[in-house]
Amino acid sequence: MAYSMLAIVAMFLPAMAVATEYIVGDDKGWSTNFDYQAWATDKVFHLGDKLVFRYPKGYHNVFKVNGTAFKNCDIPSENIALTSGNDTIVVKTPGRKWYICGVADHCSGYGQKLAIFVQYPNGWAPAPAPAPAPAPSAHSVPAPPVKPWPPAPAPIEPWVPVPAPWTPRSPTEPWAPASAPWTPTEPPAPWAPRSPTEPWAPAPAPWTPATPAQPWAPIPSPYPYI
Repeated sequence: MAYSMLAIVAMFLPAMAVATEYIVGDDKGWSTNFDYQAWATDKVFHLGDKLVFRYPKGYHNVFKVNGTAFKNCDIPSENIALTSGNDTIVVKTPGRKWYICGVADHCSGYGQKLAIFVQYPNGWAPAPAPAPAPAPSAHSVPAPPVKPWPPAPAPIEPWVPVPAPWTPRSPTEPWAPASAPWTPTEPPAPWAPRSPTEPWAPAPAPWTPATPAQPWAPIPSPYPYI
């Protein structure tokens, strides 16, 4: 245990031996309408460094907050504010640090806030601790083991039977022989006049003068002496 403590002290001593004091804002000090993020851009902060906030007492104060309060300018309780006008903060842990002014709307309206990053010893950050496993519930039921998924069977190609050899079809109805070859028909007989179906009467003979049936006798003369 003693050896471990000595090792930790030996690791932090080099950083503490070269601690730097920073006047926040330089000549401007801790005030409104100043870009403190631009001021901190070219500075490298180490363990043991000092941040000195100088301002007229009663006009400003200093709060050390977390990242959410820094973003939203959430003002903590007044009893943890630094109000001396010459407040010195020694950074003792690595990582991100956030500071704001809690007077009126100096943080939200005038940008009076500062965020810095303190380097880790030897330049590296420790690996995050693994999250603890959740404790089993008294009513929890263990999940059944998952069976391994069987691989899909190989695809089966559809079977096509080999066609049977060709055989002539058997007639389903009685077979009828083909008709005889065509032969010319005999010509009809010469034309003959049609026989009348009704009795036939001959045409009348040509006209001739009638012959008297009896001989003609002359008419007697009225004159006897002739």
